[in-house]
Amino acid sequence: MKKILSMICVSAMVGCMLSACGGSAATSTTKAAAATTAAATTKAAAATAAAATTKAAAATTKAAGATTAAATTKAAAAATTAGKGATGKKLEASKIKVGIIYIGDENEGYTASHMNGIKEACKELGISDAQLIQKPNIGEDASCLDAAEDLASQGCNIIFGTSFGHESFIMQAAKNHKDIEFCHATGYQAASSKLANFHNYFDNIYEARYVSGVAAGLKLKEMIDGGKITKDKAKMGYVGAYPYAEVVSGFTSFFLGAKSIVPEVTMEVKYTNSWANPSMEGETAKQLISDGCVLISQHADTTGAPTVCEQQKVPCVGYNVDMTSVAPNYALTSPTNKWAAYYKYAIKSAMDGTAIVTDWSKGFADDAVAITKLGSSVAKGTDEKVKSVEADIKSGKLHVFDTSTFTVGGKKLDSWKDKAGNEFISGGYFHESEKVSAPAFYMIIDGITAPALQ
Repeated sequence: MKKILSMICVSAMVGCMLSACGGSAATSTTKAAAATTAAATTKAAAATAAAATTKAAAATTKAAGATTAAATTKAAAAATTAGKGATGKKLEASKIKVGIIYIGDENEGYTASHMNGIKEACKELGISDAQLIQKPNIGEDASCLDAAEDLASQGCNIIFGTSFGHESFIMQAAKNHKDIEFCHATGYQAASSKLANFHNYFDNIYEARYVSGVAAGLKLKEMIDGGKITKDKAKMGYVGAYPYAEVVSGFTSFFLGAKSIVPEVTMEVKYTNSWANPSMEGETAKQLISDGCVLISQHADTTGAPTVCEQQKVPCVGYNVDMTSVAPNYALTSPTNKWAAYYKYAIKSAMDGTAIVTDWSKGFADDAVAITKLGSSVAKGTDEKVKSVEADIKSGKLHVFDTSTFTVGGKKLDSWKDKAGNEFISGGYFHESEKVSAPAFYMIIDGITAPALQ
C-alpha cells in the first residue's frame, strides 16, 4: 500500500502531490494472510528500520472516465503531459529485461500489490520470470540509486521505482542512462524534469475508496435500522499513515462514499506516522474505537487494524488486500490497486519503441483499481449497490469529489488552484489525478475531524 521526502505544502501538494499505494485480490490476499502481525512487524523492522526511519524522518509518501465525459476525463488523467521517450526500436518479448525496485516485500500489502501486478503483466506479455529482476526492501536513500544502477548494468530496458522517496534516485539514474526507460510510482517530477525517459504513474484509488465507503455506509445504515446505534452515533474511525495529500484524498473519498448513504455520518482520523507498523495501527484502531467509532477504515499497509476490529467486533474496511483472513466476521472489503494495468502498458510501450506518457493515472474504467470480495458481514444489497456505483463512476455519471456533496469551513468550493495556477475545479467537481498523476486533494472537509495538516 513506499514513500519519502518533504511534507506536503500547497506548493508541493500539486507539484509535489504526494501519493501512494494491484494484482489479483486473491493472490494479494494469500500473501497478506501469510503475513502475520509478527511477520509484518519483522518487515517494519527490516524495511522500516532502514527505510521506514527514513520515511518518518524525511516525511515520505508513496506517494506520497469511460464513456463520453468520463472517458474524456480518464484520457486526460492518463496523459496529463504528452508521451515522451519513444525510441522507435522494437524488442521481442524474449529480448526485453525488466527491473523493479520495491520499498518492502510480499509481507505488506502495498508492495505485494506491485509484485502481483508486474508478474501478471509480464505473464500476459510473454516475459519469463528470468527476465524480471526484482529488488525488495530498498530504502529511500542512496541504496535506491545503487539498485537502479545495478539493474541498468544487468541490461534492463525499463526500470520501475515504487516508493515516493525513490524518485530523486530513479531520476538520477534516468539522467545517467538515457537509453533506458525509468518509471516512478506516486511521484511528481517527471514533467518538470524534461527527461524523455522518466515517467510518473499512479492510479485512481480514490474511486475504489469511495465505493468501499458506500459499503461502509450501508453497514452503518443497517446498524441504525436495526437499533444498534442512532444516527448521531454513526461515527467512523480512520487509521491514516501520514497527513499527506494521498492519505487525505483517500479518507475524504471513503467518507464521501459513506455519506452518500448516511448523510449524518462523521469520521475521526488519527495518524500513525508510518506506512507499515501493525502494532501501532492496531493501537490506533483501539483508540478510535474508544472514542466512539463504530466502524474503522485505514490507509496503512498491514493487518494491524482489522485484527483489532475482529477482536472488538467492529466492522472494518482494509486496504490493498482482502482482510477476511484476519477479520473473517467483520471485514467488509478493501480498496485495492491493480498495478498490472500500468505495467502492461509501460512494458509494452518499451517493447514497441513507442512513447510512454509522462503522467499516468487510471481507475475502474481501465481495470486499474477495484475492491476486494465482499465479506460475509456486509449489509443486504451491498453487492448490487457497489456494482451500480462502480458503473456510475465509469460512465461519468458520478464524480467522487462532486463539490455539491461537501463543504469546507461551511462553504462550498468553487475554485482551487495550485501554485502553478492550474485550476482543479470545473464542471462541478475537483479533478483529482488529472493535472498530474499524484493526488492533490488535501482539504479537510466538514464532518471529518483530523489533526492539522503539515
